[in-house]
Amino acid sequence: MSLSKEFKEFAMRGNVIDLAVGVVIGAAFGKIVSAFVDAIVMPVLGVLTSGVDFSDLAQQVGTSPDGQPVLVKYGLFVQASVDFCIIAFVIFMALRVINRLKKPDTPTTPPAPSKQELLLTEIRDLLAKR
Repeated sequence: MSLSKEFKEFAMRGNVIDLAVGVVIGAAFGKIVSAFVDAIVMPVLGVLTSGVDFSDLAQQVGTSPDGQPVLVKYGLFVQASVDFCIIAFVIFMALRVINRLKKPDTPTTPPAPSKQELLLTEIRDLLAKR
């Protein structure tokens, strides 16, 4: 089998296409969450923490050879961590709903035996007495 045929067969499988769609949607969702965190969550959090702008939080650890300060920007890490927590929570909730939809409903009580089953049980019991 040629390489191109094998690749075409691989690429046309349903799982690969589903995965590609999931990656594209996930990337778009990540951008939406990042914008939400940058524009809404972090400013509100900044107001609640006495006006702290998390994107500006940094610690200088030295200077570069050309005199520029070398900064550890931990505020951006805090923003990325909030992004991650929101995305992880949404994925958890989506999987929880999907798993609930997949589970079959288990009946709480078994159904009553049919008339045929009752009759066969009586016949079995009568034969066992002989």
